[in-house]
Amino acid sequence: MTALALPYNLLMAIDLLLQLVWYVILAHVIMSWLIGFQVLNLRQPFVAQVWYFLNRALEPIYGPLRRIIPATPGLDLTPLVAFFIIILLRRLLFGL
Repeated sequence: MTALALPYNLLMAIDLLLQLVWYVILAHVIMSWLIGFQVLNLRQPFVAQVWYFLNRALEPIYGPLRRIIPATPGLDLTPLVAFFIIILLRRLLFGL
């Protein structure tokens, strides 16, 4: 597989954006586990604000994926699929 012929600065900007999305998804997954295991409480204002922000920020990514991925009760596979898509995009960009 060959890398796309894009200017270096554009490649680095896209890679930075993909890394940012990666870490936001990771924070969302970890926070959902902590809320699920009742380590964090959504009645705390700061926790609720961060959770609301993460949900709002990731809904444009998760929304289309949730329409494609079949529903699994008790387990949301959308972040996993998003991780795979980010990995594929980075490989496509850099030809790894």
